[in-house]
Amino acid sequence: MKSPESLLADTQIVAATVQWLERAVIGLNLCPFAKAVHVKKQIRYVVSAATSAGELRADLQRELELLAQTPAAEIETTLLIHPRVFDDFLDYNDFLAEADAVLAALELVQQFQIASFHPRYQFAGTQPDDIDNYTNRSPFPMLHVLREASVTQAVQAFPDAAKIFTKNIETLRRLGHAGWKLL
Repeated sequence: MKSPESLLADTQIVAATVQWLERAVIGLNLCPFAKAVHVKKQIRYVVSAATSAGELRADLQRELELLAQTPAAEIETTLLIHPRVFDDFLDYNDFLAEADAVLAALELVQQFQIASFHPRYQFAGTQPDDIDNYTNRSPFPMLHVLREASVTQAVQAFPDAAKIFTKNIETLRRLGHAGWKLL
C-alpha cells in the first residue's frame, strides 16, 4: 500500500501529465484524437512505483490485461507514467523493445500498440535540443497504450492522418523553444 506522501506525489504527477495533455497535446493539436477521449474521461492515468525494468514490465502487463478486459467506452487508452525508472532516454528507448515483447507474449499485438513519451525524447538523426523532439516530450517517462481498432478508426476518419507528424514539427518550429517554455 502506498503511503499518503507517495499518493500526494502521484496526484501531482497525474496533474502535471493532465496539464501537459491539455496545453501541449490538445492545445497545440499535436494529437487530433486526444481531445475526445480526454473530454469523455476515457484516459486511465497510472503512476507506476517501478524502480526497475522488471517492475515496469509487470505494471505494463497488468495494464494490458486490464485494457483487454475493459470496454473502450470505459477505458479507451492508458498513460502508464513511470517517473522512478528510465530517467535516461537511451535506457528508456531500449526498454521499448521489452514493452513490445510484453505485447507479443500476451498475444495482444493485434489489439494494442505502445506510443512513447519522455522528458528527453530524441528522434534518430536529431540533436538533443532540436524542437522537433518536443512532439514526444512529456513531463515524465510514460508508455501510452492505445487500442489498435481505435487508432485505425481515428486514422480513417481523419483526413491526411499521415501528415500529422509533419504538421506537429511545423507547429513546434513556429512555437520555438521560448514558446514551449511559456506553454
